[in-house]
Amino acid sequence: MNNSTLKVAIVHDWMIGGGAEKVVLELHRMFPEAPIYTSYCTDEWRKKLDGKAVTGYLQNWPFPALRKYVPFLRGWWFSRLNLNDYDLVISSSGAEAKFIKVGRTNYQLQTTNYKRNVKRPLHISYIHAPTHYYWSRYDEYLRHPGFGFFDPLARLGLRVLVGPMRRWDFRAAKRPDYLIANSSYTKNQIKKYYGRDATVIHPPVDIKRFSKLPTNNYQLPQNRNGFVITGRQTPYKRFDLAIAACTKLNLPLTVTGNGPDHKKLQRLAGPSVKFVQATDKELASYFATAEAFIFPSLDDFGIVAVEALASGTPVIAYKDGGALDYIVPGKTGEYFKDQTVESLVKALRTFTPNKFKQEVLQEKARQFGPNIFREKVSRFINDNII
Repeated sequence: MNNSTLKVAIVHDWMIGGGAEKVVLELHRMFPEAPIYTSYCTDEWRKKLDGKAVTGYLQNWPFPALRKYVPFLRGWWFSRLNLNDYDLVISSSGAEAKFIKVGRTNYQLQTTNYKRNVKRPLHISYIHAPTHYYWSRYDEYLRHPGFGFFDPLARLGLRVLVGPMRRWDFRAAKRPDYLIANSSYTKNQIKKYYGRDATVIHPPVDIKRFSKLPTNNYQLPQNRNGFVITGRQTPYKRFDLAIAACTKLNLPLTVTGNGPDHKKLQRLAGPSVKFVQATDKELASYFATAEAFIFPSLDDFGIVAVEALASGTPVIAYKDGGALDYIVPGKTGEYFKDQTVESLVKALRTFTPNKFKQEVLQEKARQFGPNIFREKVSRFINDNII
């Protein structure tokens, strides 16, 4: 069956912004007629999705700020969607979107593969991560929920709900016919927490936006100075490591973005660190004029690091997570071994920018372009549709 003849539905946890939403946007471009079922959606994303977003009661909840604290309500809504009229359902999930049920299928574990006993609908789930707040980052979320004034409420909810929600999440992960992981790291996490195999298809990265400079073989740095870090300033992103290390070495560091840790990070910063708010265009410029992008978090993939590569900028990354799929020491960046200031300081002291070539960096980034994502997803569907 050709992809263009399939009746497709797309399902996603929520549409408010972030790397996971970029996957949904690319799926929408592949299947422009497919509705996108999601627990809630901003007006901005409704426009981006051409009005295809289908939301439930949480969209008009009287307490929108509290929607993040009700995973059981999201799970309940997703599990009661009727999607049986579709040929193919693609869930994009790092939380409860995979809770959907399709058809009346019974699953059997045969060696390492899950087989369907009925023809359709086919359910493919693109997993961004086993749900962080149930599994790998549960303790971290308890320490730093990241909701400011509502942190005590978030902690209480986690403690009360984590047991039943873990069981529900585990059962839900058994339902899809096939799982796709966004990185090798996530594939291993899926095996660890869900006991299932997955195929790795990296998320699409808008590399054109960050590759405006002419591609050539010039060595770094040429008209480049200092380091840059960007993203949502939350505890697990570990901005503190980059700020403390650059402050200690008196190295120029540009910090873009915002988040609940912003004021705390400002207090930590020395005179060599500056904080800026940047548009997409300005961010591309900061990337393209830096000696390196610092990536100190343990991220499931890390789209922003690949965006830096697309700018011809090497990445100094913590040696774990999604970075293992695109950082080649001495070619596309360098690693630091431990998530400590001392380990990052050592990496910065030994970093040699003039060994990196822009063309090599940008060529690596091109391996994660939207066209590659579309080709791999289409091939996967064609190989597995029955």
